[in-house]
Amino acid sequence: MAELGKKYCVYCLAEVSSLRFRCTECADIELCPDCFSAGAEIGPHRRWHGYQLVDGGRFTLWGAEAEGGWSSREEQLLLDAIEQFGFGNWEDMAAHVGASRTPQEVMEHYVSMYIHGNLGKACIPDTIPNRVTDHTCPSGGPLSPSLTTPLPPLDISVAEQQQLGYMPLRDDYEIEYDQDAETLISGLSVNYDDDDVEIELKRAHVDMYVRKLKERQRRKNIARDYNLVPAFLGKDKKEKEKAPKRKITKEEKELRLKLRPLYQFMSCKEFEDFFENMHKERILRAKIRELQRYRRNGITKMEESAEYEAARHKREKRKENKNIASSKRGKEDGKEGEFAAIENLPGFELLSDREKVLCSSLNLSPARYVTVKTIIIKDHLQKRQGIPSKSRLPSYLDKVLKKRILNFLTESGWISRDAS
Repeated sequence: MAELGKKYCVYCLAEVSSLRFRCTECADIELCPDCFSAGAEIGPHRRWHGYQLVDGGRFTLWGAEAEGGWSSREEQLLLDAIEQFGFGNWEDMAAHVGASRTPQEVMEHYVSMYIHGNLGKACIPDTIPNRVTDHTCPSGGPLSPSLTTPLPPLDISVAEQQQLGYMPLRDDYEIEYDQDAETLISGLSVNYDDDDVEIELKRAHVDMYVRKLKERQRRKNIARDYNLVPAFLGKDKKEKEKAPKRKITKEEKELRLKLRPLYQFMSCKEFEDFFENMHKERILRAKIRELQRYRRNGITKMEESAEYEAARHKREKRKENKNIASSKRGKEDGKEGEFAAIENLPGFELLSDREKVLCSSLNLSPARYVTVKTIIIKDHLQKRQGIPSKSRLPSYLDKVLKKRILNFLTESGWISRDAS
């Protein structure tokens, strides 16, 4: 009958019918929460003795003013449910707590008391090490809707779809990469009498097929990211003309071609940023070399650099003019050296530059050339006047020399082609 009546604390005699702490080592020792927390000792009871929580089910952990009036028994059922079903399964947790609580009430109570409340602030650190990431979030996780949702079909006309063999509703092509990949699994079937080796072999076939599918999709993603389809159809040229961008030099175009293998490892934006950063790096390196050159020449202020550059430009101009003059002198010296065999012979000063070259190549003295030239021109003039020519060519002039000299005189305009 004593158990059915009220219970009192043996230390302060306060009523503890709703919640009390019973010592498991001492008989008939029951304390109220205040005395237990203060470490009260009475008779043989000591504060380090084991204890048992005796609850009538009506005690509230958060006080009577807490929202919802959750009893301690409901709180214990809630903690058991969160451990059993996991955070987020509010319907199963509400069913475990009892029919009197809805999933919305369970969620609001747990979040407000155990996460954002004083208990959550004291127990949950600001930075959680090895925190589990919610991969279903729309911020780019492996299972986020932005990645699992199929991409929209290509914006191309019907004629272009037929040209590419593109099927927009499936986002596929009639001829895919590794077209025969499906033959790996087309003949597979699972039988109950398969041994372990056959099962592993079939799994290997499926794994090979999955890798081929991933490679196929990877190539599609690269083609879409780098706008390879519009480039194939010739649409990217119009877009490039519309978009005003920095003019790319020939060296940068060659470098871009060399870096093309990186397309498969970087997205289009990443590659463009990488290329622009390389361009900025070259500009910075050139600027650093220029500043180092200024410093070596004793220039410490940017105002002095303009005067230095003007003086340097004048020096380079003078050096360039000197090189041009020396090269001209070298050419003249070369010509004089070329005519060294005939320059001391009589009649050399009467020849033009082309005639000097001709005499030097034919190994013919200037005097003999002048004689042959005079005879040929005289015969040409007599023929034009209708007078028969009686002059004879010198004996040292063979047919080859005569033909070369006639061709030269014809090209130079001394005689006409009919006469030659």
